[in-house]
Amino acid sequence: MARRSKSSARWLNEHFTDPFVQRAHAEGWRSRAVFKLEELDRREKLLDPGVICLDLGAAPGAWSQYVRRRLGRTGRVVATDILAMEPLAGVEFVQGDFREQEVFDRILAGLPARQVDLVLSDMAPSLSGIDVIDQPRSMYLAELALDMAARVLKGGGDALIKVFQGSGFQELVQDARGRFAKVKLIKPAASRARSPEMYLLAKDFRLV
Repeated sequence: MARRSKSSARWLNEHFTDPFVQRAHAEGWRSRAVFKLEELDRREKLLDPGVICLDLGAAPGAWSQYVRRRLGRTGRVVATDILAMEPLAGVEFVQGDFREQEVFDRILAGLPARQVDLVLSDMAPSLSGIDVIDQPRSMYLAELALDMAARVLKGGGDALIKVFQGSGFQELVQDARGRFAKVKLIKPAASRARSPEMYLLAKDFRLV
């Protein structure tokens, strides 16, 4: 049996002793990522009854799970990911790459035209640990999420997008400021301290 590397063993130990991981398991959430959205929703009031939400890069589904619970029987949640996701009651899931027209059309079919209130994106690439490779991939996903938001949001809608500090970061923020009235960057408590991830919250989309 192959021995785990020191870094792998360290990650596993950190993961299973992580209080957010333990809490997610105890409360029935699909991943610890739910607590990032929970904090941001509490602070920024992202979700109201009747909200129509699009969740990009949704698998394994913790954010969609949270949104659905917050909305109760109201609103609508459409989720999409390249990866498969176990079904969630009240969540419409589209598997595939939304850059492909057929997948994009299937997503749009589940959304009333220009009536989306909130776009969420916790998308991140598979990380290699090499910054010159990982940063462009991360930034590309954030750019895709911002462009998708601009295509589906109604006027006044909001977007919450995972971003990574590094090359292209400031340009992305400036792009968001050109499309939304208010833009801020937040690092929730559940984000690991060593991670360069932050969340770009863009509010009040300017519908041209």
